[in-house]
This record gives sequence, structure tokens and C-alpha cells, in this order.
Amino acid sequence: MAGNDAAIEAVRNVLSRLRKRRGLRSNRLDSTEIDAAALLDLRVIAQHADRLGLRRQDAVAPVLREMVRRMPATDRLIADAELALGLLDDTRSAQIDPERLYAEDLGERREYLCRQWRPLHEAVKAETIPPAPTLSQLRRTPEHRAFTELARLLVDGTTYGSHPADTTAGTGDQVRGRVTVVGDAVIDHLYRVERIPQAHSTATGSFIAHPGGKGLARAVALARLGLEVHLMAAVGDDEAGRQILDFLHDQQVRTDLIKIVPSTPTPVTAVIVAPSGEQAIIACKADPAVLTAEDLNSPATHRALRGADAVLMSFEQPVPILEHVLATVGALEPRPTLIVHAAPPVTRPERLYPHLRVVDYLIGSSDELRMLTGTAEAAWQLRMHGVETVCSIDDFGCSVRSDRLNVDIPPFPALLTGSPGAHAAFSAALAYRLLRSRHPADTGDFTWATAAMVATQSLDDVPSAMPPADRIDHIVKLASEER
Repeated sequence: MAGNDAAIEAVRNVLSRLRKRRGLRSNRLDSTEIDAAALLDLRVIAQHADRLGLRRQDAVAPVLREMVRRMPATDRLIADAELALGLLDDTRSAQIDPERLYAEDLGERREYLCRQWRPLHEAVKAETIPPAPTLSQLRRTPEHRAFTELARLLVDGTTYGSHPADTTAGTGDQVRGRVTVVGDAVIDHLYRVERIPQAHSTATGSFIAHPGGKGLARAVALARLGLEVHLMAAVGDDEAGRQILDFLHDQQVRTDLIKIVPSTPTPVTAVIVAPSGEQAIIACKADPAVLTAEDLNSPATHRALRGADAVLMSFEQPVPILEHVLATVGALEPRPTLIVHAAPPVTRPERLYPHLRVVDYLIGSSDELRMLTGTAEAAWQLRMHGVETVCSIDDFGCSVRSDRLNVDIPPFPALLTGSPGAHAAFSAALAYRLLRSRHPADTGDFTWATAAMVATQSLDDVPSAMPPADRIDHIVKLASEER
């Protein structure tokens, strides 16, 4: 314990020096101005640097931001402001000026922190707000406590991006299972319009921005159902990427497999939604913000796939990455249940054909399945390639084709003609039922997953529409009573 205390003290001293002047900058770690060895040699820094192929100096900032996000509100504000980490750069509060909070001089940052103490605590939704300190008070106990706590988190070596276990969940009938999701995490620009505009036309509407992506939506849907979820995706080292990580933490999704790409913007997707639920999508993908073969070869990735009860994936990542994941999962023994959504369309889908034999459940709309196979007889062709079960989803209804089932599940009553989150909810609900029964899905399981799609009817952001299990149960119950 004494050795740990000495290490914490050494790291705290480095952090105290780094906060001076402009705060944390990687070039200050390169200079001889500060002996940062105690910080750079930490396991948590080395692991993150190795995983992303970064210099340790460049891994410090993202790791520190992650650790500071875990701290209590007051300690978090002090560390964020004094190190100039920028966690509140994107705040929309009229009472907070990020330029002054992250000013180039430490004294200015301290003064602003003391002056705006209550609004800053309100901005981070602090449960309790201690009395505002004077400048001299801040420099004594509060600063010492905050930087000691940050040093302790770093020395403890908690894997960067991991999320603490949820100890508040009940243990009654909760389904236990671990799911790894491979897909995208993006910022959705959601445009709610009176109608989908045609060429040479204008439509009026409103706009919101929110974390989204097929991978992220499935991860959130699974977490809402009480499952342990790890998301494998890539984001940029920008405010949008930090917003995504914060959102996933709030949703109880583990982020230890999310790659943060330096000097790269987080991808953006434009989702245009009409009042009927009809939608159009424009994917503005930043090519560098994707997974690579090196990411998939990491020990952490292999542990996540090997230790999963189920793996969910879409076609958002590049085809070589999809091939790699399918081949890796296919080689595992025992093999996790593999649920694949055949979207978005891929170029040269024939490259995936040799791997389809490892897919347990392939999900998509009729159009998506047709684009994957090039034929209207998609279900038959896909089963010929070895897919165990094909689920065709259209208009909130589902058709299932396998050796065991040949069933068409009609849509549940719905107010909208479509929902951006329907397919994510279906995939997550199917995984939940599979992990609950530990048997191949039957008609009841597909019915439950179909009901989950109706529960997502919303014109707001996609992840927020993902339903909990009791909501899906309620829809199934009402429908059975009506029939």
C-alpha cells in the first residue's frame, strides 16, 4: 500500500505541474520542462497507447479526459478546468463561457471556476453543490483532493474506457448475458420535416444532434434490456467523440473497445424523418474513423469476442473488417450466437459469401437482403450459403425462414409507417430472448422482437426510443388481448 501511495503522490505532482499556464498539452510532455515519467509509465497510459498505436505522450489527454469523467462533480470540474481538458467545450448554458473556463492562464481559470461555481455544477447535473470557495480556499483542500483522486484513478490502472459494473440492478428475473456489438458510433443530425424533399424543392422542419449509429443503437437497446454490452467502434478525438463516450457511459454500455482516432472528426449521419416515420439517410463518414485489422487483432478484442454469449454486427465497417470479424467468430469454440444486420449495403457483397455459414440470424429489409444476394429469392439463397435463419423485416412485420421455421409475423398496430430504430430494437430483443432461453429462437421469440419494433415509434433521436423489456411485454399482452 505504501508503494501505491508513493505512486499516487508522484503522479499527482506531475498533474499539478501540467496544469500550469495553458494546461495539459502533449508538447509539454515532450519537453524537458516536466519530468512526466511517473505519468507516462502508468499501465493505463501504456495500454491505451499500444492499443491505438500512439505515442504515450499523445495517449495522456484522452485517458485523462476519461478518468476525469468518472470523478465526483466538484473534483471533475476542478480537474477539467485547471488542466484545460475541455469537457464543457460544447455546453449550451448561457451562464458558462468555455473560453474563460479554459483560458490560457491558470489563474484566470481558477478565478472563473470560483465565480461560476454554481452554474458549472448545475451544468454537470451535480446532486449536491458545496459552497463556492474563495481563490485561496480552492488552492488548498479542493485542489489537493481532486488531483489526488485523479492520480489514484490513474495508478489503480482501471482499463481506459471500461465502465464500472452496475450494482443497482435487481437480480430477480434479470437475464444474464454478455454481448459484443460491432458497428458504428456517430453523431446523428436528425431533421424532422413536413415531407421528404424532392429535387428542386424545399421542406421546413426542425433539427437536433444526438449520438447514433447502428452499432450504438443496438448497444443501447441491449443495455436497456439489462445485458452487459461492449461496443466495438471508432470515434474521433473531438467533442463529438467525447459526447458519444459520455452518452454510452450514461447508458451503461462498456466503451473499452471503442477506438479514439487522433486528429480525426467523428462521423456524422443525416437522418431526415417525415411525420409518417418515412426516412432518408445521408452517411457522411470520415474514412480514418473506422476500425482496422490491428484493432481486431488486439488481445482485448479477442477476449471480447471469445467471452461473448452473442455478437451483433451490421455492415457499417469496411468489408475487410467485416470479413475479419466473421472469420474470427467462426473460428471460436464454443462459438457465440451471431446476429447480423445486412445494412448498409456493401460493394462486392460476394466477398462476404464464404463467411455467411457462421451467421445464426441474418436480419434485413427485403431490399437490403435483395441487394446482398442480387435476387428476389434472398432468403433461399442466403440459407444455401449457410445462414441458419433469415429474418426479413418490412413495415413492422417479420418473415422468418429456417430449417425449423417458416413463419410470417404480422405487424403490431402502429401509428407510424416506419421508425429509424426499429431494426436495432428487433436485433437486441432477439438477442435478449436467445440468452434468456439458451435455445434457438421460436415463433414466440420472433413475435416479441417484432413487438419491440413498434415500441420505438418516435420522431426523436434513435437511441432514446429503445424500449425496456416491460414495455415490450406490455405491447405483446395488449395485442394478445385484442386478438
